[in-house]
Amino acid sequence: MIRAVMHPANPPSSSVRRVVLASFIGTTIEWYDFFLYGTAAALVFNKLFFPTIDPLAGTMAAFATYAVGFFARPLGGIVFGHFGDKLGRKSMLVTTLMLMGVATFLIGVLPTYAQAGVLAPVLLVTLRFVQGLGVGGEWGGAVLMAVEHGSTGKRGLRASWVQAGVPVGLLLATAVFNLFSALPEKEFLAWGWRVPFLLGILLTVVGLFIRLAIVESPVFAQMKAAKAEARLPILEVLRRYPRNVLLAMGARFAENACFYIFTVFVLTYATQQLGMAKSTVLNGVLLASAVQFFLIPVFGALSDRVGRRPVYLAGAVFMALFAFPFFWLVDTKTTAGVWTAIVIGLVGHSAMYGPQAAFFSELFGTSVRYSGASLGYQLASPLAGGLAPLIAAGLLKWSGGQPWPIAVYLIGMAVITIVSVWLAAETHRTDLNQVERGG
Repeated sequence: MIRAVMHPANPPSSSVRRVVLASFIGTTIEWYDFFLYGTAAALVFNKLFFPTIDPLAGTMAAFATYAVGFFARPLGGIVFGHFGDKLGRKSMLVTTLMLMGVATFLIGVLPTYAQAGVLAPVLLVTLRFVQGLGVGGEWGGAVLMAVEHGSTGKRGLRASWVQAGVPVGLLLATAVFNLFSALPEKEFLAWGWRVPFLLGILLTVVGLFIRLAIVESPVFAQMKAAKAEARLPILEVLRRYPRNVLLAMGARFAENACFYIFTVFVLTYATQQLGMAKSTVLNGVLLASAVQFFLIPVFGALSDRVGRRPVYLAGAVFMALFAFPFFWLVDTKTTAGVWTAIVIGLVGHSAMYGPQAAFFSELFGTSVRYSGASLGYQLASPLAGGLAPLIAAGLLKWSGGQPWPIAVYLIGMAVITIVSVWLAAETHRTDLNQVERGG
């Protein structure tokens, strides 16, 4: 049953800005932790944790452990989504940030295969799973804190700043890893790769200090005061919004798969297949991340004016058209070609990622919004982003080093997203100030 209640007074703009800033900084830190693993999987882990098999097979094994974090993300979304809808958004943000920071630090002190044998990759997989739980629960809370504060007309822009924390996290992770990868190979493999992971604990402390200072979402507080919580949010969202969960999943396929091909798999492809220097590719990812940081809020704000669907659809269509040109540019084996490919790829990605957070949040009612948005977002993660580098490496091996099957795969992902967004309702004018009584 839905019953309208008096709209809560809009919080002061200074309070809204603090909430958005706290969500942005916390998300940046969590994704710094998450992306460190992706870069290390592409460049280091095959040598340190899977040294007994050939390089490409070792890379596939490293990407398989990388995918474990993505398969843990739906579980994190379910668990923290449940408690986020029952207890509040803020407490889950603090918990997930701590979980992520500790797991990342422990990766930095892991023994390698040479030191501990098969126990080393087992521990690596376990900590990657914990990382996945943390980031799976964090996204929904960070987004809802931004979406559920302030006026309706700027939800896309506010939520897009949370999304912008992702390229900044990637920028930091890539920059720090690039700095230490400049060490002599022996020193880098001995200790240099560990330092970026160890630094994560300092960022976690900063993030916790900032997140503890913000106030709870007024929309959630209103629902709580009306005693309108869902008893079992995850079951409620599947009962009331199954179509929206599926459409949100489909909307993620192109965005997620393309992102990890353009930022993670490209490291392996350009260095191992084309023989390029890893610093060249890492610098391209750095440049593209910096460009994306500015573009994500632009597309988020644009979706406030013209709607979520038109902006999102434009990005998905662009991705389908750019799949083959991306590899043509990388195959030039020039710095300019590789950088151009990655930058243009993330421009198209930004058109989807900018409106995405507000779009997914607006598809669900307040009493199940954390669970619904997290479920739609995170269920697609293992199927799209988590498997993308692994599938790409397998296709590359199958084709004898030719990238065209990977481009076809990306086009397939884009088609799924285009259909899903086309079938979804437009949400940018949805009123969130409705309290829904959970079943």
